[in-house]
Amino acid sequence: MKRHLKPGEKPTLKTIARLSGLAVATVSRALGDAPDISADTKVKVRRIADEVGYIPNRAGVRLRTGRTNVISLILPVESNMTNHTAKLQSSIAHELRGTQFHLNVTPQFPDEDPLKPVRYIVENGLADGIIINSTRADDERVAYMMERKFPFATHGRTGWSDAHAYFDFDNQTFVTLAAKHLAGLGRKRMKVLLPPSGLNYTNDMMTGIIMARDMLGVDIQAMSNLHAEMAAEQISAWFEDAKSSDQTADGYIISSPMACIAVVDALERQGVKLGQEVDVFSREAIPFLKYFRPQIHLMREDVGWVGTHLARAVVQAIRAPNAKPLQGLEVPNETYIR
Repeated sequence: MKRHLKPGEKPTLKTIARLSGLAVATVSRALGDAPDISADTKVKVRRIADEVGYIPNRAGVRLRTGRTNVISLILPVESNMTNHTAKLQSSIAHELRGTQFHLNVTPQFPDEDPLKPVRYIVENGLADGIIINSTRADDERVAYMMERKFPFATHGRTGWSDAHAYFDFDNQTFVTLAAKHLAGLGRKRMKVLLPPSGLNYTNDMMTGIIMARDMLGVDIQAMSNLHAEMAAEQISAWFEDAKSSDQTADGYIISSPMACIAVVDALERQGVKLGQEVDVFSREAIPFLKYFRPQIHLMREDVGWVGTHLARAVVQAIRAPNAKPLQGLEVPNETYIR
């Protein structure tokens, strides 16, 4: 609390050292989450730092250590911002809370080179580590950071996943489980609304389509000339205007909640009765689609754990660059469906 400060005193490392009875060097290392400082000491020092309103001078930290204590999360600017994106940011921020690291969110615009924000951060020393998503098998951002030995973690796998930190959701299994569920409801002509082509998880979902076709003997195909990151208005208008075999489906598997809403809206505008003439299967990170239409079949994705893992993974990549990278894959099963 502010009453601990002497008149005119500014909160500094010396202030915390005086109030804690510890050496300035110990205080500094505790705030830096040094491994040789006990957890109790770190809690004590951080509590006092919060009470007196201590804010580290980032410029000074950078001069002393060469570190910025910043982790940058680079996110594409989407036409359909999803609960998935919000939950990812929130979970990363919560995991970094109480550490010396601060989270900055850097936008990646759809009309610019995806490497541009990564290169800008790395070449200008604006962060100690980077988290990216929307990965590709031959992702040039990953190749760039690996070549420069810059700490990073990816939400999604790449062709070099064995060598870097990542967390991913098994999208191949998502499609096969969704198809199996719809087949159990008697659906035989299924369409899958995929993410944009070229993304690694789009390829995984395509593999899931092939597996589901072989396993279940159903007609299941990717929708043509449409992807799940298009604006909701575009998706809805396409369904209303297109004269295509995509509209003969009795089951839809959709990779994002906002796209799911657009598809359901378009179908209902045409008089299609959800849960009777057609069934829709989607996934979400935060439960809300059931409130929109209870008939939608859903698979939950624990994006909170994704963010936690990615935060831990990038911190380890910063602190222990020679350690085995943290990697994780969430494989859904029937219990994920509701």
